[in-house]
Amino acid sequence: MLVCGVGQVPSDCGVSVSKTQFAPRIGIAYRVKDDFVIRAGYGITNDPFSLQRPLRTNYPVLLIQNIDPPNSFQFAGRLEQGIPKVTVPSLGNGIIDIPPTFATVTVGENFRRGYVQSWNFTLQKGLKWGFVGQAGYVATRSTRQLGYNDLNAGQVIGAGRSGQPLFQQFGRTSATTLVTPFGTGIYDSFQGTLERCFSQGLSLNLAYTFSKVIGFNDNSDSGPAVRYLPAFDRNRTVRSYNRPHNLQITNLWQLPFGKGKRYASQGALSALAGGWQINNLLSFFSGTPFTVTSSGTSLNLPGSSQTTDQVKTSVEKLGGVGRGQSFFDPFAFAPVTQARFGTSGFNTLYGPGVVNWDLGLFRKFQITEHHSLEFRAEAFNLSNTPHFGNPGTNVSNFNPTLADPLRRFGGYTEITGTANTGRDGIDERMFRIGLRFSF
Repeated sequence: MLVCGVGQVPSDCGVSVSKTQFAPRIGIAYRVKDDFVIRAGYGITNDPFSLQRPLRTNYPVLLIQNIDPPNSFQFAGRLEQGIPKVTVPSLGNGIIDIPPTFATVTVGENFRRGYVQSWNFTLQKGLKWGFVGQAGYVATRSTRQLGYNDLNAGQVIGAGRSGQPLFQQFGRTSATTLVTPFGTGIYDSFQGTLERCFSQGLSLNLAYTFSKVIGFNDNSDSGPAVRYLPAFDRNRTVRSYNRPHNLQITNLWQLPFGKGKRYASQGALSALAGGWQINNLLSFFSGTPFTVTSSGTSLNLPGSSQTTDQVKTSVEKLGGVGRGQSFFDPFAFAPVTQARFGTSGFNTLYGPGVVNWDLGLFRKFQITEHHSLEFRAEAFNLSNTPHFGNPGTNVSNFNPTLADPLRRFGGYTEITGTANTGRDGIDERMFRIGLRFSF
């Protein structure tokens, strides 16, 4: 480990930043007729991945000690022996050894930051009754997309720790993570909108996206799902956040009652019915993809995830929800018990889609010229429609010989939770009522 500015190590650790990362952007708009416009754009953005995040807690700033057993059948140590003592290293001349049980993150000697290209082509047309329609192609391409790769991941199937290259050379058991490019990422989409600007108390917007995202499968911040280099291409798949269809409908409607409106413009009815506004947000979108997995015991390859064997040509979607109910055919897959990868890939099935309706009811009371009171009533998931999460995916938990279906599946193919819709885990219908005084 080089400690910048200590001993013989220069303050910049010999790292320089390129000043040639030119990122141009250009856009063109052409008005064919008064109600018809063509737009196109292209741009390059340098990969915004921040190296400060993985390197700021590096050894010896943070001592991340990982003590792993040789394989899943053995233990790493005994409780009676306690946790191994952590020794604070001496910085010496700025070049220090990293103990084999401590994790670290590094970058390559010839580090090159990647970039993202974006382009679009859209047609916009004025329609009847105040509507404006737009349709277009929107895409991005990520080149040399950065991610994490463990240089000490197992490279010999079935060998466990003995197959880790740095363990063979130096007895190193912990991760040595390299921040490195992983190739390309692809996003293609059709995007369409139908919009009616606010007029006569009503606005409406419909937005639909049909898209696909392809890239390198990863386990959040831990890096690619497969670090075994001969099978590294297994990582290239549909990304876990891909939603092929996404339709959003929003509207704002000021009810036509009260002073200055078409109906009930005078009298007591005007005072009661006037000033009300209704807002709606309706969402319809596809579920996210998931991977059917198998126990990695027979694979015994540290740093790589195991998939299952698909034994049926097609996988039937059964749609079951709850304990003892299968969302997809449980017999379409089989556990892997040999020292090899499963025949299925990553993210081959899709979970349940989401339908949601949020409603808002507002009314403003003008007390004086400078004082007003607004009443707000909002309902989230008004229809109380459940938004189910993805099912359990580990086929190794499945034991079809058991008579009790609640124990037979072990969570496999079962949906037992709801999706996170961005409301702090609250999925059921929720009401919120409030008053706002403005002065």
